Amino acid sequence: MSHNIPIQFGISQEFACDYLPNETERLLVALDNIVYTPENYEKLMALGFRRSGYQVYRPHCQNCQACQSIRIDSQEFKPSKSQKRLLNKNQDIQARIVYKVTDTDFYYPLYQKYIEHKHADGSMYPPSIEQFNSFVKAAWLNIGFLELSVNDSLIAVSVIDALPNSFSAVYTFYDPLLANRSLGTYAILQLLELARMSQRQYVYLGYQVDGCNKMNYKSRFYPHQRLQAGHWLTLDKEKASSTTS
Repeated sequence: MSHNIPIQFGISQEFACDYLPNETERLLVALDNIVYTPENYEKLMALGFRRSGYQVYRPHCQNCQACQSIRIDSQEFKPSKSQKRLLNKNQDIQARIVYKVTDTDFYYPLYQKYIEHKHADGSMYPPSIEQFNSFVKAAWLNIGFLELSVNDSLIAVSVIDALPNSFSAVYTFYDPLLANRSLGTYAILQLLELARMSQRQYVYLGYQVDGCNKMNYKSRFYPHQRLQAGHWLTLDKEKASSTTS
């Protein structure tokens, strides 16, 4: 797919924003089958797109630019002191990534528990097995499941799109009773190491919205890159501090 080849897009209706109260959002949705290959989807991700199930989209709000695509260069990333402490704290966790999972129902009880405890006020509540499978599956992608376990007991799962030069973190869910382990952050640290070992340059984390406290964990990995006005800008910790001060 070349950036010069026209792709048909549709614009959704406005609906309530999941990230910012009293705001609305709308989406730019890709409608052509040409996007449904790992290579072409990865090119669209570099332009700020993302997928949910089979739908490839990016925010297209008229009066708000708060959503910024965020990614981390796995070859440049250096864990902070607190992230190193987290790795040490969770040394009892076994991590593995599994591909070509045919029965994703195995993961559903943990997903259901997570949504019911952590996101009962969100758009994904109430959870259902149909909803779960609709957003984790896409036949045109190599989808992986990063499993985190302790003593053979599954405690967290990250759904991952494995692309030619990157990983895209689709969604992470974990046992809400283990919130003190910071499993979302720990999963990203594991994914960055897997990307580095497999010679994938980037880990995409979706959208960063600075005004949404639930999402700010994504911005604590340095250096990271944000897509602003069509350009990827690198932020290290010092530059990020000066931007927010």
